[in-house]
Amino acid sequence: MISSITLSRVLPQVFGRDEDRALHATSEVWLRDEVVFRKGDSYMIEAESGTGKSSLCAYLYGERIDYEGLISFDGESVRGYTPERWCELRRSSLAYLPQEMRLFPELTVMDNILLKNRLTGYRSEAEILERLERLELRHKARVPAGLLSIGQQQRVATVRALCQPFDFILVDEPVSHLDSRNNRAVATLIAEEASERKASVIATSVGNQLSLTDFILLRL
Repeated sequence: MISSITLSRVLPQVFGRDEDRALHATSEVWLRDEVVFRKGDSYMIEAESGTGKSSLCAYLYGERIDYEGLISFDGESVRGYTPERWCELRRSSLAYLPQEMRLFPELTVMDNILLKNRLTGYRSEAEILERLERLELRHKARVPAGLLSIGQQQRVATVRALCQPFDFILVDEPVSHLDSRNNRAVATLIAEEASERKASVIATSVGNQLSLTDFILLRL
C-alpha cells in the first residue's frame, strides 16, 4: 500500500538550464521543497503543452528516472527500487492511464482489457462488460481496437486501467478526445472506482479537464 507520494525539488533534467529553471519558478510542482499527494484526495495538474505533465506521470510510475530531486513513497526514495518492486507496485498500488493509451490495434477491445485483467485477476468478464456498457462500448467488445475512434479507444483504455487494485491512479489527459457527455461518464467511473478503493486520482490537463467534482488544483 502507498499512503503518500512526496516530491522534493523535482525537475525534469531537460529543464536543468538556468533559463529553463527560471521559467518554472512559479510552478506548484516543479522545484517545490515538498509536494505531497495523499491517498484519498484527488488532484488536477493543470499544465501548458511541453511543461512536463506526461513526464511527471512517467516518473511517478517508475518508467523514467531522468529527473533531479527526490520522489518518495511513504518516505522511501524510489531511486533504489528494483524492477521487481516496480512490477509489484504496478499490480497492487499504482494504476496508469497514459495519454497514448497503448492499446494493441489488432486485438479486440475485450482482449486488450483481459491482457491486463489476467495479471491482476481483479474483475470478472461480466464486470468488465458492465463497465463497457456504462461507457457505451459493450457492442464494440469483439471489435479490433484499431478500428475504433480515438475517443472510443480512450474509453477502452480507461476500463483497462481500472482492472486492478490501486492506491493512486495516474491519468494523463484522459479526456482529450471526448465530448462533454463522455467526459462526465469517464470521470464518474474513475471517481467511483477510486472511492471504492479509498484511493487517489492524479490527473493532468491542458484544457479539457476530467470532470471531477472535488479535487486539489496544482499548476505545473
